[in-house]
Amino acid sequence: MRKAVLIIVLLVSISCFSQNKQILYNFTSVPQSLLTNPGSDVKYQWYFGVPLLSGISANVGSSGFSAYDLFADNGVDFNTKLRNVVFSTSRKDKLAINEQIEFFNGGFKIGDWQSNAYISFGMYQEMDFLAYMPKDIAIFALDGNRDYLGKVFDLGDLNAKGELLSVFHVGYHKNISDKLIVGVRGKIYSSIFNISSTQNSGYFYTIQGANSIYDQIISSNITVNTSGFLNYTNNYSGNAKSDITKKMLLGGNLGLGFDVGLTYYPKKNVQFTASITDIGFIKHSKEVESYSYKGYYKYVGLTPDFIGGNSNNNLLQDFQDAIPLDTLHTKYTTWRPVKLNSSIQYSFGDGRGSTCNCTGNEMKYTNSVGAQLFAMSTPRMPFMALTAYYRRQIFDSLEMKATYTLDSFSAKNIGLGLSTTVGKVNFYILADNLLEYQDVSKANSLSFQLGLNIIFPNKNTPY
Repeated sequence: MRKAVLIIVLLVSISCFSQNKQILYNFTSVPQSLLTNPGSDVKYQWYFGVPLLSGISANVGSSGFSAYDLFADNGVDFNTKLRNVVFSTSRKDKLAINEQIEFFNGGFKIGDWQSNAYISFGMYQEMDFLAYMPKDIAIFALDGNRDYLGKVFDLGDLNAKGELLSVFHVGYHKNISDKLIVGVRGKIYSSIFNISSTQNSGYFYTIQGANSIYDQIISSNITVNTSGFLNYTNNYSGNAKSDITKKMLLGGNLGLGFDVGLTYYPKKNVQFTASITDIGFIKHSKEVESYSYKGYYKYVGLTPDFIGGNSNNNLLQDFQDAIPLDTLHTKYTTWRPVKLNSSIQYSFGDGRGSTCNCTGNEMKYTNSVGAQLFAMSTPRMPFMALTAYYRRQIFDSLEMKATYTLDSFSAKNIGLGLSTTVGKVNFYILADNLLEYQDVSKANSLSFQLGLNIIFPNKNTPY
């Protein structure tokens, strides 16, 4: 059972990143699309989100296993299921979780009636989590090294980064011409909790010699940085709710970032978009505590069992002296995961015969088809996703977007988004991987987004 608990900790305590929002991207009847591209082609006089209800999203994905593989009530022993998961995955497999809640969000047109410039602003809380499978560490924790003589266990499998933070943002959006729209957004990050362990290295291997003598070598260069936890581990007697609220309201570890984006129409019914978001960093200097295992140890003799506590005390002390656990309180900087979005869209079906009588580039057409590319930086190789989509203006007050996405989590990801505006109230709901909802325990990825906004559109805009 000790080994099972250890592996679960390894699987769920590691790193973090944001996820692809392919349904929301360029779904411009939803104001929150500006968060994925500050240069989106929106046509609002002004809008504001219903506090705490304007943007709620969650996403979970696993490229190597599902919850069913570990927790199915099928009569198979848990340790057996755990071994099957460990040995069927690779160090490239990952588990990702993201949630986001908007506290407030709004925007308004500036200038006279002919102006096409906008200001948008808001605040949201976000939690990101991503864990790569620590393949070699998991095998060693399960089986030890008795059956793996000569195998080099890679300690660099531990590569992690996680964050709970709030984000304050202000954006500027401008129609440069009938063909080109550009936008930029500035951000202030306030980190509440952070754990970061990247660029680790090291190895461990055992070679058998003569007469049951072993050469065992451990080389370790591992550092785990944390911030925001320190006050809660040293006889804390304060008010956690008040402390976390203070950190959320710019009292945490601060950082800066920005987004840029554009929309371009080479033809009236052909649209190109691109954006780069979360180009930024956070400087961690408050409640900082770092742990390091750095050193080199070589042992010749009978294999000691450090984990079980059965080795000679002198040997264990030699090992701890060679590779000590050091606790430090030094500042460190983390970089936000940079996200790139780009899309090409073709629109057709003249909508001027309907009651909308609209004048914009895009909303003259009732149908659109397109493709979107998403890329995001991670501690290892970039995460990539490719999406094909179809958009339709079903009624003046109802728009639909259907997507098919191919990424490392799933090859059958079908999503659907609906946005409706009744009077001035806009409601939207977006959901991914619809085929998996018949048994979510077997799903490799799931996501949803929903929200309520109050929109005052331009007079000639149908939503």
